[in-house]
Amino acid sequence: MSFTLAIVGRPNVGKSTLFNRLVGKKLALVDDQPGVTRDLREGEGRIADLRFTVIDSAGLEEATDDSLQGRMRRLTERAVEMADVCLFMIDARAGVLPADEVFADILRKKNANVILAANKGEGKAADATILEAYALGLGEPIRISAEHGEGMGELMDVLRPISEAHAEQAAANAPEVDIDVGEDDEDAPRVPTRAKPLQIAVVGRPNAGKSTLINKIIGEERLLTGPEAGITRDAISVQQDWDGVPMRIFDTAGMRKKAKVQEKLEKLSVSDGLRAVKFAEVVVVLLDVEIPFEQQDLRIADLAEREGRAVVVAVNKWDVEDEKQSKLKELRQDFERLLPQLRGAPLVTVSAKTGKGLDRLQQAIMRAHEVWNRRISTANLNRWLTGMLEQHPPPAPGGKRIKMRYMTQVKTRPPAFVVMTSHPDMMPESYKRYLVNGLRVDFDMPGTPIRLFLRDQGDKNPYKDKKSSQPSRLSKHLKKGPSDR
Repeated sequence: MSFTLAIVGRPNVGKSTLFNRLVGKKLALVDDQPGVTRDLREGEGRIADLRFTVIDSAGLEEATDDSLQGRMRRLTERAVEMADVCLFMIDARAGVLPADEVFADILRKKNANVILAANKGEGKAADATILEAYALGLGEPIRISAEHGEGMGELMDVLRPISEAHAEQAAANAPEVDIDVGEDDEDAPRVPTRAKPLQIAVVGRPNAGKSTLINKIIGEERLLTGPEAGITRDAISVQQDWDGVPMRIFDTAGMRKKAKVQEKLEKLSVSDGLRAVKFAEVVVVLLDVEIPFEQQDLRIADLAEREGRAVVVAVNKWDVEDEKQSKLKELRQDFERLLPQLRGAPLVTVSAKTGKGLDRLQQAIMRAHEVWNRRISTANLNRWLTGMLEQHPPPAPGGKRIKMRYMTQVKTRPPAFVVMTSHPDMMPESYKRYLVNGLRVDFDMPGTPIRLFLRDQGDKNPYKDKKSSQPSRLSKHLKKGPSDR
């Protein structure tokens, strides 16, 4: 996963011009009039062999109210929080303005990696501004010209160590998934340790109570924007022993923001959740009891299943719900209807505010993790397969009988199985679902993603490829006349 670079600065300092140069296309509108960019724009940036995600942001304004400028500023601050590194641009021709000093102070607090760039720095006229820029306290400024492409080599030299450090941390924090298993492997889950803690991503809509929940778990009232950075800046992690189990809990920067945020901000929150799923073993989808199963929630839960992660659904703010029994019944029905691929996954009610239900949540996480690691012996699988075939034989499409002879587990985290069969390409999806659902029920694997692969067992007939034009010895004998015998 590449690192993310956010380009920020006052209006009209050349951010969109640099964005277009880095992505190699004129994606962002460019004009002499300030304030042309109002939204965030994301693209794949490149300098020589260095590749990364680049975000073009609206110009930083000093407005903090709910005006258009205020909303644009909050959106830009959101980009700063989710980025691995910020490129703070100033106008070398205009010099360092008071607004630059204000925003430089904000960036130092919000992002650990800030690069200062003096744009429009071609010619001697910019020499004085370059010296002034040191006073911003952001280190040595890079002298660039976004319009003419000057200074890109210097920018690459500064970004490369960040890229390498990001890649190392990504490798260190990446969860172990799709692990090959054999007959000699122990039928037991891998136990979390301090070196390799259980990795949990708590994701959900803004205002679902995610940060409140994490604060309650770690026992500290603090926003999770200060601890160590995760694989990307948008995922902040904190390590904690929860009931004696070492865990690394990922928060998603910005998703704790309250309601009434710009629509684009909502979309970015979803994007953060999707990224967080990729470096988790167990994904806790936190729902608001008043507005459960919103489209964002469904997208994240579906991605977690497709990525092969264990899923726990937690319904927050249960303390304010009056009709608990009827509401719980409704939630279970909606869960089964909207997320059939996660049938049987744990659904837990919690109150992040009071801490009630956190013990059930921890048990559900450990249960989901154990099932995700489940290992089933080949002997048990083949006895089970024989019973499933007797109960409901596979269909015979086009009159061709499908024979299923042998089954084994090839991977865990999540469980993956291979069945040797004839005509695997003709097997209908409905029969595969029948087998997967049977595995869930008979081997007690509710909710976890299950992968089932069908492989051609090969034809056992050694004469299949013989040419029919060559007569057999018997046919030659029958064709001989009486005089020849």
